[in-house]
Amino acid sequence: MHEKYIKKFEKLFFKLINNRKNKYHPLVWINGNPKIGKNTYIGGFSEINAKNSQIKIGNNCDIASFVSINVADSHLRCIGLKTKIEKKPIAIGNNVFVGSHCAILGGAKVGDNSVIAAGTVLRNIKIPAYSLVIGNPAKVKSGYYKKKFKK
Repeated sequence: MHEKYIKKFEKLFFKLINNRKNKYHPLVWINGNPKIGKNTYIGGFSEINAKNSQIKIGNNCDIASFVSINVADSHLRCIGLKTKIEKKPIAIGNNVFVGSHCAILGGAKVGDNSVIAAGTVLRNIKIPAYSLVIGNPAKVKSGYYKKKFKK
């Protein structure tokens, strides 16, 4: 295909899906200004929403497809218990793997060298380094990977 038509298609495509171009994948939605470290991969159909809050993702992370990392929580506003959307920062350390279909929500802090298994939901939780986290509600196996690292 001719380069001129590719550029034109790309411009129309991003306008159509209301997304900004990013270095990860055309179908990764990034809102706000998250800080994303070096050598971090983010798979397609994932969302990083740091709008009006903070998200920090470390170096050498692997975030699979269909992952939502979202500072905003609107459920209490939607049912009439609050008037505003609650927003809390998120921090993900270095060398973290996040499996497909995970939701990492406001208040989550994930330590270095941890694995978040597919389908896991994290909210308002601090995960120690070297942990394996599975499920909803999240079950944390603290230090699961620590013995596998040589000191």
